[in-house]
Amino acid sequence: MDLTYSPAENAFRAEVRAWMEANVPSAPLPSFDASREGFEAHRAWERKLAEGRWGMVTWPEAYGGRGLDLIRWLVFEEEYWRAGAPLRVNQNGIFLLGPTLMEFGTETQKARFLPAMASGDEIWAQAWSEPQAGSDLAAVRSTGRRDGDAYLLSGHKIWSSRAVFADWAFGLFRTDPASERHKGLSLVFFPLDASGVRVQPIPQIDGETGFAEIFLDNVRVPAFNRLGEEGQGWSICMATAGFERGLMLRSPARFQEAAKRLVALYSAHESECADGMRAAVLQAVMDADAYALSIYATASRLMAGGHIGAEASTNKIFWSEMDIAMHRTALSILGARAELLREAPVAGDVGRWLDGYFFSLAGPIYAGSNEIQKNIIAERMLGLPR
Repeated sequence: MDLTYSPAENAFRAEVRAWMEANVPSAPLPSFDASREGFEAHRAWERKLAEGRWGMVTWPEAYGGRGLDLIRWLVFEEEYWRAGAPLRVNQNGIFLLGPTLMEFGTETQKARFLPAMASGDEIWAQAWSEPQAGSDLAAVRSTGRRDGDAYLLSGHKIWSSRAVFADWAFGLFRTDPASERHKGLSLVFFPLDASGVRVQPIPQIDGETGFAEIFLDNVRVPAFNRLGEEGQGWSICMATAGFERGLMLRSPARFQEAAKRLVALYSAHESECADGMRAAVLQAVMDADAYALSIYATASRLMAGGHIGAEASTNKIFWSEMDIAMHRTALSILGARAELLREAPVAGDVGRWLDGYFFSLAGPIYAGSNEIQKNIIAERMLGLPR
């Protein structure tokens, strides 16, 4: 792998940096999980990105992208996080469903869904988990009964990211009533304002509603909304999970920028820090850079015609545990002030570390729990018995 950037890649970086400096909001947007107002402010940002064709730079121009390679996407992400740009409210769509739709969708489906996804006109939620099927996704009970050229969807989804304010959701449904486990499942899209859909917000530890339960009662959707062949849902979802765990969902720039903020925090409080804190900060920097090199290697392999496999599970464990360690180090540096909210009068440089720590605790759970990832590594990478 060549670790130097080409003149064209450097020129692209300069273009991204100039656009971000001219367009990133000067003040943070309100949280997209706290209110409809915050959600719509982030939708407006997605539309601003789309105006510059920055919604998803790897997508073909016909779908709102720039047709660029994964290396340039990583460069874009580095500049995006360097500029402190808003979080992507449509990450379920552009980072997870979008690449999956690109691989398994028909041309008509791509033309229907991808441009609206890239523009922020349609924000997507993920509807996989169920009360009886969290980490064990093959145990889903929600059904999709075929009725002519449509499906009637029924069931109960939970921990659905962004579902409180989103427009659409993609979910896994059992379309063969006689099937068990991984067989007989299909991936189906449904609008969250459809008749028979009820969305119940789930407050998080910080009181915001980043998740929701979705109740479906004979929700009628056209068969056109099924991605891939009927019964192909499991393999399609595993492809989506590969994008989620191994490449798209957590770009290296997110952690490299957090590591830079951690170094600055430590530098400001070095005289107050306990022994060993310097080593923890250095470990965070090394881990962030190691993760970046791993993702660049994955991107290079994909560009050469390779695929994301079981090794995505090692990535997922690494970045989720790194995130927690990084935030725990920051809270240790801050000491008692780490418990203050950033708007507190004496908060000082407490910043977003407490919020980030709360969120990091979910990392070993979402995108497939780390316990499940360790099983995948043992069985599929190391060849150990079940």
